[in-house]
Amino acid sequence: MPESPEVQALVEFLDERVEGRVIDELEVAEFRIVKTRDRPPVSVVGARVAGVRRFGKHIGFETTAGWLMIGFGRNGWIRWQEAGGPPNDQPVPEVARIVLDDGAVMRIVETGDFLAVTASVVDLPTDVAGIAALGPDPLSPDFSRDDLERALGMRRKQIKALLQEQTSLAGIGNAYSDEILHRAKLLPAAHAAVLDSNERERLFHATVDIMRGAVADRRGLPPDRLKQAKVEAMAIHGRGGSPCPVCGTTIVDLVFGGASAQMCPHCQAEQPRE
Repeated sequence: MPESPEVQALVEFLDERVEGRVIDELEVAEFRIVKTRDRPPVSVVGARVAGVRRFGKHIGFETTAGWLMIGFGRNGWIRWQEAGGPPNDQPVPEVARIVLDDGAVMRIVETGDFLAVTASVVDLPTDVAGIAALGPDPLSPDFSRDDLERALGMRRKQIKALLQEQTSLAGIGNAYSDEILHRAKLLPAAHAAVLDSNERERLFHATVDIMRGAVADRRGLPPDRLKQAKVEAMAIHGRGGSPCPVCGTTIVDLVFGGASAQMCPHCQAEQPRE
């Protein structure tokens, strides 16, 4: 699943290359991705790109004909081909293609079994309902402890699920929620309502440090290397059965509420509560 650190690195990579370019062609191979039928993606052909921005796990191309908004869902991504560069020989599950006036190509792909990529053309990014509903973004320099407190409140909801709830906090998915909770020494299944002030403080710092550190580590990588770099950087996510890098205890796999998680039974041991 694309999460905000990799999406931010992708946005910075694309912004350097597409700002000022004109969209020469836009072909949609899977029309179910189109969410604005009155303004299909082809309506931005001939428009000049003013820049690329991230909104949670979504990206937006600001053009002279409106914003082209792309939602990646669980398995979407953009594959980049330099102008004049050889095409990728590997089969690509392409749902749309954008060709720029210098010959560069952006292939929007969906690698999952369930189609979740979306494309919309709107006047403002917040015209997309999912973007208008996004919660505070931990990658924003304005993200504060108060923002996290408002997301947590005294809700009787598991904090792993809450971290991934895009209306509460934007951009965090399954992988980084595991990493954050390990850094904060918190159980994934603990409810927000039971967290004391020290645990909330640890959770805030872990969230900021993990997410911003990941962006710094991914910055400058080409799009086709971002997923593997993310996998290699994980301390516990996807590493069930391996030793915890902090204490050496075997990392365990959990499944609850239909979601998977990895945790360290020692670092994230349940603490007695009064």
